[in-house]
Amino acid sequence: MNRSYFMLLTMLTGFVGLSGAQGIQKNNISKPNIIILFTDDQGYGDVGAYGSTNIETPHLDRMAEEGMRFTNFYVAASSCTPSRAALLTGCYPQRVGLPAVVNDQSDKGLSASEFTIASYLKQNGYSTGMFGKWHLGHHPEFMPTRHGFTEFYGIPYSMDMWPWHPKPSHPYPALPLYDREEVVEYNPDVNQMTAVFTEKAVDFIKRNKDNPFMLYVPYSQPHVPLGVSDKFKGKSKAGRYGDVIMEIDWSVGEIMKTVKELGISNRTLILFTSDNGPWLTYGNHAGSTGGLREGKGTVFGGGQKVPFIAWMEGSVPAGKVEDRMVSALDILPTVVSVTKSNMPRVNPVDGRDIWPILTGRGDVESKPFFFVKTDEVQGVRKGKWKLHVPHKYRVVLSKGADGLPGEQDNFGGSIGLSLYNIDKDPAESKNVASKYPKVVAQLQKLIKEFESDLAENSRPAGIAE
Repeated sequence: MNRSYFMLLTMLTGFVGLSGAQGIQKNNISKPNIIILFTDDQGYGDVGAYGSTNIETPHLDRMAEEGMRFTNFYVAASSCTPSRAALLTGCYPQRVGLPAVVNDQSDKGLSASEFTIASYLKQNGYSTGMFGKWHLGHHPEFMPTRHGFTEFYGIPYSMDMWPWHPKPSHPYPALPLYDREEVVEYNPDVNQMTAVFTEKAVDFIKRNKDNPFMLYVPYSQPHVPLGVSDKFKGKSKAGRYGDVIMEIDWSVGEIMKTVKELGISNRTLILFTSDNGPWLTYGNHAGSTGGLREGKGTVFGGGQKVPFIAWMEGSVPAGKVEDRMVSALDILPTVVSVTKSNMPRVNPVDGRDIWPILTGRGDVESKPFFFVKTDEVQGVRKGKWKLHVPHKYRVVLSKGADGLPGEQDNFGGSIGLSLYNIDKDPAESKNVASKYPKVVAQLQKLIKEFESDLAENSRPAGIAE
């Protein structure tokens, strides 16, 4: 598992993707539009289609009914920056030098040498727009406009990194709101963010309906501080958090409605997911893991298993529930393949082209998925098995309420060598390591090989000048 291996894997991924591209061509679609909707800290159990009983999400539920719902989708990290780096590059965040969250004092960001989904598509003639939260470096050289996005309207990092943080680690300056690379406002109204990003997204779709486009909407919600417009305030049975999810659901509905009304449903792929699980220490201002173990900041299911819904009329089969394991790492190679956006120079990626799975037309080679916290490989999943190696993890000591956090200890929990059958035990509650020593040994070997590969084939983050 060296650099040559990953270069070969990248080439093979492109070849595998030809079947998906050919499927698109049969519908006379040479360059399908791509829309990625990415929420912030939304739990696995915060959508009706995923079991929520106290938050109404009719638009997301309809998206699942008309498309494909995945039950074993993982993001590559359980916090904002590394998860977003992985989504946009197709690489584990450690491989691109962003294993942890950056803030207003950080001098690191996504290196200019890294290719994002937008970078690939822009060079293939796509209009590229992003409206929402970036969080991959706030210095000019790291901004979205330097990474393939022609249009950007949003914030450089999380909404709580502002002067009203309830428990600041340091005094935060005013939070800037950008239009491309120009600050147009400071400390924008958190209650209007979802509505504003939705308005910008809908306008972008309308302006580009006759040309191929890539739209990325990384919502700033439901990350604290929770913000919701008057239209949805007090509408949910689940309090303010539920109101926020309802407004996000409305936003998804507005975007889907626009696509349908413009008659581009059969050439637009829409993907919906979250960057990580709920921040449980915020109590009633945090979401639900849907019964999965722990939450944000951990490599357990509650931290990294999130909703994932794919929709494209005529290509993605309606009403299908997919149990095969896929991840956010797979999105870039899939999009690059179906849009025929391969470029002469590419960085090796860790994901696979899963278009055959998305279309229900076939399978792809399975790969182990590794759970890495900062720079420590803490687990791996292959097939039904998930192995945790001994590590410390975040525990909630007390839950806060109404926007104030409780107490958490990032190293308060401890787990030994543990093996779980995720198919039977998604909550990771029954350690069966002693019953399957050969499985444990095989998975331990995979972790050691992956650790060696990361050490040999990782690239540094960009450093601000």
